[in-house]
Amino acid sequence: MSEQNSTAPAGKHPKQDAASPNNNTMPLPLITQTDSRDKWSKKMDFLLSVIGFAVDLGNVWRFPYICYQNGGDAYIAVYTEVTLARFTRNPRCLVEMVTGLQLSESKGHGNKPLDPRERKNPPSITKVLLLLLVLWMSCGLLKGGAGGKHASFKLAHLDVRRGRTPPALPKTDSRDKWSKKMDFLLSVIGFAVDLGNVWRFPYICYQNGGGAFLIPYTIMAIFGGVPLFYMELALGQFHRTGAISIWKRICPIFKGIGFAICIIGLYVSFYYNTIIAWALYYFYSSFSGTLPWTSCDNPWNTPNCTNYFGKTNISWTNFSKSPAEEFYTRKVLGIHEADGLDDVGGLRWQLLLCLFIIFTIVYFSLWKGVKTSGKVVWVTATLPYVVLFILLIRGATLPGAWRGILFYLRPNWEKLTDTTVWVDAAAQIFFSLGPGFGVLLALASYNPFDNNCYRDAIITSVVNCVTSFLSGFVIFTVLGYMAEMRDVEVEDVAKDKGPSLLFITYPEAIANMVGSTFFAIIFFLMMITLGLDSTFGGLEAVITAIMDEYPHILSNRREFFVLGLVIVCFTGSLSTLTQGGAYVVKLLEEFGAGSSIIAVVFLEAIAVSWFYGIQRFCNDVKSMLGFSPGIYWRVCWVAVSPAFLAFIIVSSLLDQPPLMLFDYQYPEWTISVGFVIGASSFIWIPVYMVYKLVWTPGSLKQRLAVCIRPEKSVRDQQPDTLSMVPAP
Repeated sequence: MSEQNSTAPAGKHPKQDAASPNNNTMPLPLITQTDSRDKWSKKMDFLLSVIGFAVDLGNVWRFPYICYQNGGDAYIAVYTEVTLARFTRNPRCLVEMVTGLQLSESKGHGNKPLDPRERKNPPSITKVLLLLLVLWMSCGLLKGGAGGKHASFKLAHLDVRRGRTPPALPKTDSRDKWSKKMDFLLSVIGFAVDLGNVWRFPYICYQNGGGAFLIPYTIMAIFGGVPLFYMELALGQFHRTGAISIWKRICPIFKGIGFAICIIGLYVSFYYNTIIAWALYYFYSSFSGTLPWTSCDNPWNTPNCTNYFGKTNISWTNFSKSPAEEFYTRKVLGIHEADGLDDVGGLRWQLLLCLFIIFTIVYFSLWKGVKTSGKVVWVTATLPYVVLFILLIRGATLPGAWRGILFYLRPNWEKLTDTTVWVDAAAQIFFSLGPGFGVLLALASYNPFDNNCYRDAIITSVVNCVTSFLSGFVIFTVLGYMAEMRDVEVEDVAKDKGPSLLFITYPEAIANMVGSTFFAIIFFLMMITLGLDSTFGGLEAVITAIMDEYPHILSNRREFFVLGLVIVCFTGSLSTLTQGGAYVVKLLEEFGAGSSIIAVVFLEAIAVSWFYGIQRFCNDVKSMLGFSPGIYWRVCWVAVSPAFLAFIIVSSLLDQPPLMLFDYQYPEWTISVGFVIGASSFIWIPVYMVYKLVWTPGSLKQRLAVCIRPEKSVRDQQPDTLSMVPAP
């Protein structure tokens, strides 16, 4: 009942008019005395029938689920105030509705409170008891709800009270979600912490000033790597889609970035899984009483093989080869039978079998989505840390370990004036955290909408950097031990870099430890798990991107699509399994995911910060987290991070050392092939820009306006976000 009715002048109330003999208004219509239509026997019969219709199964399962999913008490506030919005302007009406009392009613002329004793319909105790019953049931069903976790709904609650449009009420979502928060965190950590953390960071660190290198490394992480990492997690979680279709909602003309990311992901899978296959071959070879790379008495050894452990008066020359080096180059790779990239030789069937096993594991880890991969990472992401600590303790007890640690951490402050050191620091943090590969977008897209991706970005970034630093101690304690045994300087032992550090230097040290078989097994098991985590992330990025772009074809065929993708990756890896496959691996590593991925991330940062708009992006983050990113993040996203990426690109183009592997220098035609490989992914960006402009109708100005405007707003997304039509 409104205030106008309660304060209306005399003659506007039918009951009073009918009873008044002096009423000059129009007479009331006649009421039929007899009516053959059935009537409710009691008022409660009608009420219970209506309540029975309205209260159905949906009240039991749907309302509690939506309530706890969207903030518990905060959702109740929004739900109540949206439903009873008109009563907030007239509190007396709310009391009248609940209690049945009419607080003010006109009688005669003017406004005068109505005596409750004169009321025709006294308040019903049934209404009050029914109201209390409904409230009690609601409280019982809501016990154990989210308790206000969703800050976005709390903000929406305030918006309703301030007269703003209430937020949309979420619906159910068919998109897969992580079973647990730790599944997501371990998947991100497993992707970010890979083989590069074990071999690349220690080598880069001692090469660029030891402990002094930590200064540019930390600066580049704070102002470049972590902001880009946070940005990708937020984009994936808010838009809930893969690396291709997400650009419809950001800046459609840059959609080619998504296709470029998928091509780069395929190139990485062509060579990265081969490295894991090498580790699997070593793992199998470690199950022996004496490790096969311990001595020079094997069929694959040459006269240059020199074993200096446990022997005296051994002269080490430039032609000397350790047993571990000859096992790697001649037994595992068979590279001595190849004539460079001109003639890579035949397939190594042992490596072919190892790669088949690796891709079989990958397929059965990814075929059901994050529900299966999220469980696998509990082993593959945690086991490396157990092994690292075991190897660290063992390495610290070796003679000469202190020499390696001093060499690792001794600061060379003069290096800080060298531009190369800063370039290496920027490249290391970028490739270590891994923004731009589409993995963070894909993994975050399976998160709940209100997940705290800011905290996740900080935690995973810190874990990644600490792991790299810890790996340096694991590696250099062993290098110090080897220098002690060879009676040479640590820098003479630490000349190996890249995979050679993992497959030659460290296995050589392990072979001469007490309990060498055990340490070899756990070391190569660690390498396999480190590699598998990154493979899971890289292929999941491709899977999510393509399936989200073509859901009408692939949504119910994930198992078959993943199988087809694994077959493509296995076929593309065959060239790396030849006797000269190591040369192909090096070429793909340098050009398949080198400058091209950095250029892709540079354009991604520009598109999000400048075209999509930093304010809009910050509003998206606020709708998820309840708070907006501060000025530090805004400045990094708009200016510092793009400058950080441009710095890496320009430096890498200006300084291109000759490409070499072992004693083989790559000829010029192979470098040209490498540039073609790099361009084959990046070229999708300008090609799609031209395609989009050509096929968009209108003038050039109109086409540009359409192409840079998001095609799909957040309201067009799938459910489980705030992207619906606002509730009335």
